[in-house]
Amino acid sequence: MTTSIKEVQLPIDTKGIMEILPHRYPFLLVDRIVELELGKKITGIKNVTMNEPFFQGHFPGEPVMPGVLILEAMAQVGSILVCLSDQAMIGRLAYFAGVDKARFRRIVRPGDQLILQLSMLKQKSRVIKMAGQVFVDDKLTTEAELMASFA
Repeated sequence: MTTSIKEVQLPIDTKGIMEILPHRYPFLLVDRIVELELGKKITGIKNVTMNEPFFQGHFPGEPVMPGVLILEAMAQVGSILVCLSDQAMIGRLAYFAGVDKARFRRIVRPGDQLILQLSMLKQKSRVIKMAGQVFVDDKLTTEAELMASFA
C-alpha cells in the first residue's frame, strides 16, 4: 500500500482492500471498511449475494453462508486493522492460530449485509488476538475471539 497510516481515507473500497490483503476472488470476503480506530477497532462490510460460489453446494434450495466463511471474513477485517495499524505487517500472511468462544446465533443468507466489528484484545510480537461480532440488520449473528499469527 502506498499511503501512510495518517493518510487512510474511509471508506476503503475493494481496490484499497486488495492493496492490503493478499486474498482474491473467490476468497476475498470483505467489500468495504467503514470505520477504523488504528490499533483498536475496525468495522467492515461483506455483501452476501446468491452469486457466491459456496451457495451451489451449501445448501441447494436452502442457501446458507457457512459459519467458517463468516469467521474468515472476520479474520480478513481484523487483518486489515493490523496492517493499517502497523504497515510493516502489510504483505505478511496471517494464519489462524485459534478460535475461541465462537457462537453462531442466526443464519446468514443471500441478500444479507454483514457488519463485521473487530476489536484488538492483545498483541504479542506477531501474534494477535481480537474479539469480533457480526451483525445483520442490527441483530447479532456471529461472535468469536480470533487469534492469528503473522508470518
